Amino acid sequence: MSDPNPRTTGQVATAGGAPPAAASAEAGGAAQVETPFLSGTRIAQLGPLLALVIACVFFTTQSSRFLTATNFSLIVQQVMVVGMLAVGQTLVILTAGIDLSCGTVMAFGSIVMTKMAVDNNVPPALAILLGILACVGFGLVNGTLVSLVKLPPFIVTLGTFNIAYALTHIYSNDETITGLPNAQTALGKSFNLGGTAITYGMLVTLGMFALVWFILTQTAWGRRVYALGDNPEATRLMGIPVRKQLTIVYVAAGLIYGIAALLLISRTSVGDPNAGFTDNLDAITAVVLGGTSLFGGRGTIIGTLIGALIVGVLRDGLVLMGVASIYQTLITGILVILAVSVDQVARRRV
Repeated sequence: MSDPNPRTTGQVATAGGAPPAAASAEAGGAAQVETPFLSGTRIAQLGPLLALVIACVFFTTQSSRFLTATNFSLIVQQVMVVGMLAVGQTLVILTAGIDLSCGTVMAFGSIVMTKMAVDNNVPPALAILLGILACVGFGLVNGTLVSLVKLPPFIVTLGTFNIAYALTHIYSNDETITGLPNAQTALGKSFNLGGTAITYGMLVTLGMFALVWFILTQTAWGRRVYALGDNPEATRLMGIPVRKQLTIVYVAAGLIYGIAALLLISRTSVGDPNAGFTDNLDAITAVVLGGTSLFGGRGTIIGTLIGALIVGVLRDGLVLMGVASIYQTLITGILVILAVSVDQVARRRV
Protein backbone atom coordinates (compact mmCIF):
# COMPACT_ATOMS: atom_id res chain seq x y z
CA MET A 1 0.00 0.00 0.00
CA SER A 2 1.52 3.36 -0.98
CA ASP A 3 2.30 6.06 1.56
CA PRO A 4 -0.46 8.70 1.51
CA ASN A 5 2.03 11.43 2.38
CA PRO A 6 5.47 10.66 0.95
CA ARG A 7 6.75 14.15 1.52
CA THR A 8 6.07 13.88 5.24
CA THR A 9 7.87 10.56 5.44
CA GLY A 10 10.88 12.07 3.68
CA GLN A 11 11.07 14.82 6.26
CA VAL A 12 11.24 12.39 9.15
CA ALA A 13 13.95 10.41 7.41
CA THR A 14 16.27 13.37 7.79
CA ALA A 15 15.85 13.56 11.55
CA GLY A 16 18.91 11.45 12.31
CA GLY A 17 21.12 14.10 10.82
CA ALA A 18 21.32 13.04 7.14
CA PRO A 19 21.13 15.90 4.63
CA PRO A 20 17.57 16.14 3.26
CA ALA A 21 18.81 16.10 -0.33
CA ALA A 22 20.58 12.81 0.23
CA ALA A 23 17.58 11.42 2.08
CA SER A 24 15.23 12.36 -0.75
CA ALA A 25 17.48 10.72 -3.32
CA GLU A 26 17.63 7.58 -1.24
CA ALA A 27 13.83 7.56 -0.88
CA GLY A 28 13.34 8.02 -4.59
CA GLY A 29 15.75 5.17 -5.35
CA ALA A 30 16.79 6.69 -8.67
CA ALA A 31 18.15 10.21 -8.51
CA GLN A 32 21.58 10.60 -6.96
CA VAL A 33 22.20 14.01 -5.39
CA GLU A 34 25.80 14.82 -4.60
CA THR A 35 26.27 16.52 -1.24
CA PRO A 36 28.39 19.68 -1.62
CA PHE A 37 31.66 19.82 0.29
CA LEU A 38 30.48 22.83 2.32
CA SER A 39 27.04 21.45 3.08
CA GLY A 40 25.07 22.69 6.07
CA THR A 41 25.85 19.48 7.95
CA ARG A 42 29.60 19.88 7.46
CA ILE A 43 29.49 23.54 8.46
CA ALA A 44 27.63 22.65 11.66
CA GLN A 45 30.08 19.85 12.47
CA LEU A 46 33.41 21.46 11.61
CA GLY A 47 32.69 25.06 12.66
CA PRO A 48 32.86 24.52 16.45
CA LEU A 49 36.02 22.39 16.22
CA LEU A 50 37.71 24.99 14.03
CA ALA A 51 36.72 27.74 16.47
CA LEU A 52 38.18 25.76 19.39
CA VAL A 53 41.47 25.19 17.55
CA ILE A 54 41.75 28.87 16.60
CA ALA A 55 41.06 29.94 20.19
CA CYS A 56 43.71 27.55 21.53
CA VAL A 57 46.31 28.75 19.00
CA PHE A 58 45.56 32.39 19.78
CA PHE A 59 45.81 32.05 23.55
CA THR A 60 48.98 29.95 23.22
CA THR A 61 50.62 32.95 21.54
CA GLN A 62 49.38 35.26 24.30
CA SER A 63 50.40 33.31 27.39
CA SER A 64 53.09 30.71 28.03
CA ARG A 65 50.94 29.20 30.78
CA PHE A 66 48.00 28.38 28.52
CA LEU A 67 49.36 25.34 26.69
CA THR A 68 50.07 23.20 29.76
CA ALA A 69 48.46 20.01 31.03
CA THR A 70 47.76 21.64 34.39
CA ASN A 71 45.91 24.54 32.77
CA PHE A 72 43.82 22.27 30.54
CA SER A 73 42.92 20.16 33.57
CA LEU A 74 41.75 23.34 35.30
CA ILE A 75 39.66 24.30 32.25
CA VAL A 76 37.87 20.95 32.23
CA GLN A 77 37.24 21.15 35.99
CA GLN A 78 35.75 24.61 35.56
CA VAL A 79 33.36 23.59 32.77
CA MET A 80 32.32 20.14 34.01
CA VAL A 81 29.21 21.42 35.82
CA VAL A 82 28.09 23.62 32.93
CA GLY A 83 29.01 20.80 30.56
CA MET A 84 26.73 18.40 32.42
CA LEU A 85 23.90 20.94 32.29
CA ALA A 86 24.58 21.37 28.58
CA VAL A 87 24.04 17.64 28.01
CA GLY A 88 20.47 17.91 29.30
CA GLN A 89 20.00 21.20 27.50
CA THR A 90 21.06 19.56 24.23
CA LEU A 91 18.30 16.95 24.52
CA VAL A 92 15.71 19.69 25.01
CA ILE A 93 16.99 21.95 22.23
CA LEU A 94 17.10 19.05 19.77
CA THR A 95 13.30 18.88 20.18
CA ALA A 96 13.09 22.59 19.27
CA GLY A 97 12.55 23.52 22.91
CA ILE A 98 14.65 25.35 25.47
CA ASP A 99 15.12 25.00 29.23
CA LEU A 100 15.77 28.23 31.11
CA SER A 101 15.37 26.51 34.48
CA CYS A 102 18.36 24.15 34.36
CA GLY A 103 20.67 26.26 36.56
CA THR A 104 18.22 26.97 39.38
CA VAL A 105 16.86 23.41 39.26
CA MET A 106 20.42 22.18 39.74
CA ALA A 107 20.87 24.59 42.66
CA PHE A 108 17.66 23.34 44.28
CA GLY A 109 18.81 19.74 43.91
CA SER A 110 22.15 20.59 45.52
CA ILE A 111 20.43 22.25 48.48
CA VAL A 112 18.13 19.24 48.95
CA MET A 113 21.16 16.91 48.93
CA THR A 114 23.22 18.94 51.38
CA LYS A 115 20.49 20.05 53.78
CA MET A 116 19.04 16.55 54.03
CA ALA A 117 22.45 15.11 54.88
CA VAL A 118 23.69 17.85 57.21
CA ASP A 119 20.57 19.16 58.95
CA ASN A 120 18.26 16.13 58.81
CA ASN A 121 20.87 13.37 59.27
CA VAL A 122 19.67 11.53 56.18
CA PRO A 123 22.25 8.98 54.93
CA PRO A 124 24.39 10.71 52.25
CA ALA A 125 23.47 8.26 49.48
CA LEU A 126 19.75 8.69 50.17
CA ALA A 127 20.16 12.48 50.34
CA ILE A 128 21.84 12.43 46.92
CA LEU A 129 18.99 10.33 45.54
CA LEU A 130 16.39 12.73 46.95
CA GLY A 131 18.20 15.70 45.40
CA ILE A 132 18.28 14.00 42.01
CA LEU A 133 14.60 13.09 42.31
CA ALA A 134 13.80 16.74 43.07
CA CYS A 135 15.43 17.71 39.78
CA VAL A 136 13.58 14.90 37.98
CA GLY A 137 10.35 16.28 39.44
CA PHE A 138 11.00 19.64 37.85
CA GLY A 139 11.75 17.89 34.57
CA LEU A 140 8.41 16.09 34.80
CA VAL A 141 6.58 19.36 35.44
CA ASN A 142 8.32 21.01 32.50
CA GLY A 143 7.65 18.08 30.19
CA THR A 144 4.00 17.75 31.19
CA LEU A 145 3.24 21.44 30.71
CA VAL A 146 5.02 21.52 27.34
CA SER A 147 3.72 18.24 25.90
CA LEU A 148 0.24 17.88 27.41
CA VAL A 149 -0.85 21.45 28.16
CA LYS A 150 1.07 22.63 25.05
CA LEU A 151 2.53 25.72 26.67
CA PRO A 152 5.63 27.26 25.02
CA PRO A 153 8.87 25.80 26.49
CA PHE A 154 10.28 29.32 26.98
CA ILE A 155 7.35 30.36 29.20
CA VAL A 156 7.17 27.07 31.11
CA THR A 157 10.87 26.96 31.96
CA LEU A 158 10.97 30.67 32.74
CA GLY A 159 8.29 29.98 35.33
CA THR A 160 10.04 26.94 36.81
CA PHE A 161 13.30 28.93 36.79
CA ASN A 162 11.73 31.36 39.25
CA ILE A 163 9.98 28.61 41.23
CA ALA A 164 13.19 26.62 41.69
CA TYR A 165 15.10 29.79 42.61
CA ALA A 166 12.52 30.74 45.24
CA LEU A 167 12.30 27.22 46.70
CA THR A 168 16.09 27.05 46.94
CA HIS A 169 16.24 30.21 49.05
CA ILE A 170 13.19 29.30 51.13
CA TYR A 171 14.41 25.79 51.92
CA SER A 172 17.97 26.89 52.68
CA ASN A 173 16.94 30.00 54.65
CA ASP A 174 19.51 31.79 52.48
CA GLU A 175 22.27 29.98 54.35
CA THR A 176 25.26 28.23 52.82
CA ILE A 177 25.41 24.62 54.02
CA THR A 178 28.84 23.42 55.11
CA GLY A 179 30.30 20.32 56.75
CA LEU A 180 29.17 17.96 54.00
CA PRO A 181 29.80 14.22 54.37
CA ASN A 182 32.67 12.77 52.35
CA ALA A 183 30.29 10.75 50.17
CA GLN A 184 28.85 13.98 48.75
CA THR A 185 32.24 15.47 47.89
CA ALA A 186 33.94 12.31 46.64
CA LEU A 187 33.68 13.31 42.96
CA GLY A 188 35.76 16.40 43.74
CA LYS A 189 38.75 14.28 44.70
CA SER A 190 41.49 13.76 42.15
CA PHE A 191 44.26 11.41 41.13
CA ASN A 192 47.44 12.14 39.19
CA LEU A 193 47.84 11.07 35.59
CA GLY A 194 51.19 12.01 34.13
CA GLY A 195 51.59 14.69 36.79
CA THR A 196 48.17 16.20 35.98
CA ALA A 197 45.31 16.26 38.47
CA ILE A 198 42.21 14.46 37.17
CA THR A 199 39.06 14.63 39.27
CA TYR A 200 36.50 11.86 39.36
CA GLY A 201 33.87 14.44 38.46
CA MET A 202 35.64 15.05 35.16
CA LEU A 203 35.37 11.33 34.37
CA VAL A 204 31.67 11.31 35.25
CA THR A 205 31.06 14.27 32.93
CA LEU A 206 32.93 12.65 30.04
CA GLY A 207 31.11 9.39 30.74
CA MET A 208 27.74 11.17 30.51
CA PHE A 209 28.72 12.72 27.18
CA ALA A 210 29.69 9.26 25.90
CA LEU A 211 26.44 7.69 27.15
CA VAL A 212 24.20 10.35 25.60
CA TRP A 213 26.20 10.19 22.35
CA PHE A 214 25.49 6.45 22.19
CA ILE A 215 21.79 6.94 22.95
CA LEU A 216 21.33 9.67 20.35
CA THR A 217 23.25 7.93 17.56
CA GLN A 218 22.69 4.23 18.16
CA THR A 219 19.17 3.86 19.54
CA ALA A 220 15.64 4.32 18.22
CA TRP A 221 14.88 6.65 21.14
CA GLY A 222 17.68 8.95 20.03
CA ARG A 223 16.42 9.04 16.46
CA ARG A 224 12.98 9.96 17.77
CA VAL A 225 14.49 12.93 19.64
CA TYR A 226 15.83 14.27 16.34
CA ALA A 227 12.50 13.55 14.64
CA LEU A 228 10.61 15.57 17.26
CA GLY A 229 12.66 18.64 16.49
CA ASP A 230 12.67 18.11 12.73
CA ASN A 231 8.94 17.56 12.21
CA PRO A 232 6.72 16.64 15.18
CA GLU A 233 3.58 16.24 13.06
CA ALA A 234 5.25 13.78 10.70
CA THR A 235 6.62 11.94 13.72
CA ARG A 236 3.09 11.62 15.11
CA LEU A 237 1.80 10.30 11.79
CA MET A 238 4.43 7.56 11.93
CA GLY A 239 2.79 6.27 15.12
CA ILE A 240 5.37 7.61 17.57
CA PRO A 241 3.79 8.86 20.84
CA VAL A 242 5.03 12.43 20.56
CA ARG A 243 3.71 13.68 23.90
CA LYS A 244 5.21 10.78 25.84
CA GLN A 245 8.53 11.11 24.01
CA LEU A 246 8.72 14.84 24.68
CA THR A 247 7.89 14.39 28.37
CA ILE A 248 10.61 11.76 28.72
CA VAL A 249 13.14 14.17 27.16
CA TYR A 250 12.45 16.78 29.84
CA VAL A 251 12.53 14.13 32.60
CA ALA A 252 15.87 12.84 31.29
CA ALA A 253 17.17 16.41 31.27
CA GLY A 254 16.05 16.80 34.89
CA LEU A 255 17.93 13.62 35.82
CA ILE A 256 21.09 15.02 34.25
CA TYR A 257 20.64 18.32 36.13
CA GLY A 258 20.51 16.27 39.33
CA ILE A 259 23.88 14.71 38.50
CA ALA A 260 25.17 18.22 37.78
CA ALA A 261 24.02 19.20 41.28
CA LEU A 262 26.19 16.44 42.73
CA LEU A 263 29.15 17.62 40.65
CA LEU A 264 28.52 21.16 41.88
CA ILE A 265 28.69 20.31 45.58
CA SER A 266 31.64 17.96 45.04
CA ARG A 267 33.56 20.83 43.44
CA THR A 268 32.63 23.54 45.95
CA SER A 269 32.19 21.33 49.09
CA VAL A 270 29.19 23.46 50.15
CA GLY A 271 25.52 23.83 49.41
CA ASP A 272 25.25 27.34 48.01
CA PRO A 273 21.71 28.73 47.44
CA ASN A 274 23.15 31.38 45.11
CA ALA A 275 24.77 28.88 42.77
CA GLY A 276 23.52 28.20 39.26
CA PHE A 277 21.66 31.47 38.71
CA THR A 278 23.40 32.20 35.39
CA ASP A 279 24.46 28.65 34.53
CA ASN A 280 21.40 28.26 32.32
CA LEU A 281 22.83 30.89 29.98
CA ASP A 282 26.25 29.23 30.01
CA ALA A 283 24.68 25.86 29.19
CA ILE A 284 22.66 27.29 26.30
CA THR A 285 25.79 29.09 25.09
CA ALA A 286 27.75 25.81 25.07
CA VAL A 287 24.99 24.04 23.12
CA VAL A 288 24.69 26.82 20.54
CA LEU A 289 28.46 27.20 20.11
CA GLY A 290 28.59 23.44 19.62
CA GLY A 291 26.47 23.71 16.49
CA THR A 292 23.11 22.48 17.76
CA SER A 293 20.29 24.33 16.02
CA LEU A 294 17.88 26.29 18.18
CA PHE A 295 15.22 25.31 15.65
CA GLY A 296 15.61 21.64 16.59
CA GLY A 297 16.41 18.48 14.70
CA ARG A 298 20.10 19.15 14.13
CA GLY A 299 23.14 18.89 16.40
CA THR A 300 25.48 16.47 18.15
CA ILE A 301 26.46 15.86 21.73
CA ILE A 302 30.13 15.94 20.69
CA GLY A 303 29.48 19.43 19.38
CA THR A 304 28.11 20.38 22.80
CA LEU A 305 31.30 19.08 24.44
CA ILE A 306 33.34 21.23 22.06
CA GLY A 307 31.07 24.20 22.79
CA ALA A 308 31.59 23.80 26.54
CA LEU A 309 35.35 23.65 25.98
CA ILE A 310 35.17 26.82 23.85
CA VAL A 311 33.51 28.62 26.76
CA GLY A 312 36.14 27.30 29.19
CA VAL A 313 39.09 28.06 26.90
CA LEU A 314 37.78 31.55 26.17
CA ARG A 315 37.38 32.49 29.81
CA ASP A 316 40.63 30.89 30.92
CA GLY A 317 42.61 32.49 28.10
CA LEU A 318 41.17 35.94 28.73
CA VAL A 319 41.95 35.63 32.44
CA LEU A 320 45.56 34.73 31.63
CA MET A 321 45.69 37.80 29.40
CA GLY A 322 44.38 39.98 32.24
CA VAL A 323 41.15 40.89 30.45
CA ALA A 324 38.33 42.09 32.73
CA SER A 325 35.44 39.68 33.26
CA ILE A 326 32.91 42.06 31.72
CA TYR A 327 34.73 41.78 28.37
CA GLN A 328 34.58 38.00 28.67
CA THR A 329 30.80 38.29 28.83
CA LEU A 330 30.82 40.69 25.87
CA ILE A 331 32.90 38.35 23.70
CA THR A 332 30.78 35.34 24.67
CA GLY A 333 27.63 37.18 23.61
CA ILE A 334 29.14 38.05 20.25
CA LEU A 335 30.14 34.42 19.72
CA VAL A 336 26.61 33.23 20.45
CA ILE A 337 25.17 35.59 17.81
CA LEU A 338 27.80 34.42 15.31
CA ALA A 339 27.01 30.78 16.09
CA VAL A 340 23.28 31.29 15.48
CA SER A 341 24.09 33.16 12.26
CA VAL A 342 26.23 30.24 11.08
CA ASP A 343 23.35 27.89 11.90
CA GLN A 344 21.02 29.97 9.73
CA VAL A 345 23.49 29.84 6.85
CA ALA A 346 23.90 26.08 7.36
CA ARG A 347 20.13 25.53 7.20
CA ARG A 348 19.92 27.38 3.89
CA ARG A 349 22.71 25.28 2.38
CA VAL A 350 21.14 21.93 3.34
